[in-house]
Amino acid sequence: MGKLKVAVVFGGRSGEHEVSLMSAKSIMSAIDRDKYEVVPVGISKDGVWYLGASPEAGTITGQAVRLIGRDLVSLEEGTALEHLVRVDVVFPALHGTFGEDGTIQGLFEMNGVPYVGAGVMSSAVCMDKSIMKAVFREAQIPVVPIRTFLRKAVRQDTDQVVSEIEAEFDYPVFVKPANLGSSVAVSKAKNRQQLLSALDLACMYDRKIVVEQGIDAREVECSVLGNDEPEASLAGEIIPSREFYDYYAKYIDDKSQLLIPAPIPEDIHLEVRQMAIRAFKAVDCSGMARVDFFIERCTNKVYVNEINTIPGFTRISMYPKLWEASGISYPELMDRLITLGIERYEDRSASKTTFEP
Repeated sequence: MGKLKVAVVFGGRSGEHEVSLMSAKSIMSAIDRDKYEVVPVGISKDGVWYLGASPEAGTITGQAVRLIGRDLVSLEEGTALEHLVRVDVVFPALHGTFGEDGTIQGLFEMNGVPYVGAGVMSSAVCMDKSIMKAVFREAQIPVVPIRTFLRKAVRQDTDQVVSEIEAEFDYPVFVKPANLGSSVAVSKAKNRQQLLSALDLACMYDRKIVVEQGIDAREVECSVLGNDEPEASLAGEIIPSREFYDYYAKYIDDKSQLLIPAPIPEDIHLEVRQMAIRAFKAVDCSGMARVDFFIERCTNKVYVNEINTIPGFTRISMYPKLWEASGISYPELMDRLITLGIERYEDRSASKTTFEP
């Protein structure tokens, strides 16, 4: 039997396009080439798929293709429908919209292609911070209070929205696009003027805006791995280089500290790990996820902030670092994730798709 062909898909139509390139570079360097053949597929910012693209090039170029079944088929003039590569499994290294929100997962499902990570429903739920936290509340998983507003309401009646926020929350508050990650367009507002600026920024990136009560808390993260019987890594603490762990602190200045294991009491550490698995199961996740927590300083109360179904895989990302500290090397982690994706595909394929009364 030859090597399994793993299509690593990166880039995409998202505000996290550049982060995806960094993740893909790390993933491709860690996959065991003795066991797998890596097939790089870059998606440009305008949505064109290119076979042979490099995540290091900055601009995504290559041979234009589309996915038909498990085949990558040429779209170039004169080679219409030429089958170039048949892939065995896809590793999506896509973050944000059109990559982490269930849309591309639906494409893989329709084409019958095994893929790494969460399915359509769990991807979509976890991408939308408003829906995700509603599911957590239903599962009695503690979350910080939030309000959700539509962009139309924010722009048409800003004064009313601000009044509602100030009536319900104390400053500071955090303002976020509901459907982005990597802290893109996330702001901390300490007063009304900052709130107005934060709302305006978030509205540039999403039609749904989440406003969250700010608390004085430590930021702790835990990685989860598995399908029906997931396991949790050691927890790690983020010491951001800026006032909070924003995009700049995550990816640009390289000064944030990652403390692994997190220097928290043993009972709190156990609670974080157990809650990470509860959150993973509550949204029916599979394969991988990183669960982010707040631990309130004055009470040690643990809150789930969010769950990331395609966590970062850059050289400074917590997901692989936490597993490395827990005894799973980066190459072994890639192997297990690919295996979990294939196992989940086989499990889903066992379900009947026709009904004969």
